[in-house]
Amino acid sequence: MIEKGNASGDGVMDTSDETSNSHTSLSTTSLPTPSTVYSQQAKWALVGMVGMAGLFSPLPANIYFPAIPTLANVFGRSIEDINLTVTIYLAMHGASPMLWGPLSDRFGRRPLLLVCLAILVGSSLGLALCPPSAFWLLLLLRALQPFGCASTISLGAGVIGDIATVDERGGFFGMFNLGPMLAPCIGPALGGALSEHFGWRSIFWFLMIFSAACFAMILLFLPETMASARQQSLETAVDSDSTAKPEDRAKPKPSANPFRLLMYPDILLTLAYTGIVYAVNYTIMSTISSSFKVTYPFLSETMLGICYLSTGLGMILGSTITGKLLDREYARVKTKCETGEVSIEYARLRMSPFLLLGFVASGIGWGWCIKTKTSIAAPLVLQVILGYTSISILNSTMTLMIDIIRDQSSGIIACTNLVRCSLAALLVSLIDKATQELGHGWTYTLLGGLSALLLSCIYVEIKMGPRWRLAREKERGAQL
Repeated sequence: MIEKGNASGDGVMDTSDETSNSHTSLSTTSLPTPSTVYSQQAKWALVGMVGMAGLFSPLPANIYFPAIPTLANVFGRSIEDINLTVTIYLAMHGASPMLWGPLSDRFGRRPLLLVCLAILVGSSLGLALCPPSAFWLLLLLRALQPFGCASTISLGAGVIGDIATVDERGGFFGMFNLGPMLAPCIGPALGGALSEHFGWRSIFWFLMIFSAACFAMILLFLPETMASARQQSLETAVDSDSTAKPEDRAKPKPSANPFRLLMYPDILLTLAYTGIVYAVNYTIMSTISSSFKVTYPFLSETMLGICYLSTGLGMILGSTITGKLLDREYARVKTKCETGEVSIEYARLRMSPFLLLGFVASGIGWGWCIKTKTSIAAPLVLQVILGYTSISILNSTMTLMIDIIRDQSSGIIACTNLVRCSLAALLVSLIDKATQELGHGWTYTLLGGLSALLLSCIYVEIKMGPRWRLAREKERGAQL
């Protein structure tokens, strides 16, 4: 596990004295929050580990795409039937974090991460061994896969909410989002290469081995970061002592219902903004190979996979640059935030209108490049911009939501996952018919116009968000 140093050595608080107190003081002495326990170097190591786990949220979906025609032949089914496995996967991907997220806010991040990765290992092994005569088993295991892997993003976000202070959270989210956002770019190229050279089963063998290695890493090196879960484990260790008073024993923390978060207007606005941008970007990414295959027929399957890497480049730049900009922007207006001159909503969303306009322009331009069959360099450059702006918008909104709902950090990211996956599933199911009826140019002009309407959500959130947040905090304080 990540070790905690002492104050004189690593700049990390030594909590050994506090944890060695008698059981009677545990109920009144809280452990230090992880944001004060871990050094900066240790925090980056934790973010790297949960970022690696977050890679598994989208990877099993995207690595699977190139094998769909092969699976149709092997299982003796139509492409439409095999696409049902994609629909089931996406539906479970959106729903399952609504269960795991709240449980992690109650029981801690580490045990839930281990359970989810264990489910992924088992389901991937089952898929690798699935007989071609059992199509029902393929459907069942594809539904089970996201039940494990989908929640790694919300659980990782919970870890960041635990360990990060508000002025460093943007940089951590920038690094964390690299894994979840790179998977859709490298997944198709990797899946195509594995399927072509080693057969379709090699995709699931790879996922099993990779996820098992991540399970071992989390088991050996990731400590529990949620302070209440760490304290509860200590109290449980002394709970059998007959001298402990009943009132001193820890009471279980009730599991919060994440669906209640969807009733908050500021959260709903932010989720709408995040979800629509994600859905449009995911739709473009899911149609790159089919669109390029028609527009640029000289591309081989390997080259089609490589075309996804331009989006990945944009996401790398967006994650690293925007994360630092978010921290710098917060530091610049921190004094004003504390005096009430500006709000945390303003600090986090100030750059969002410019990012959204860049996203809209590049999305519309990409559609017309496909329509007019311009040089392939043009859509590839626009994909860099799409990757940069989409990941930057996601970083901004995820950071803000953790800022304002910190005690349900995993739950709020689970809500984000539910909304964006639902919208993406709806849009992907309609995109082929839309491009056939309207063409790529006007289809993405329509989607760009829809995205542009989100500007109003940003400004309403900046203006009204602080009032809604303060009213919610007062209401919760009155209930305590």
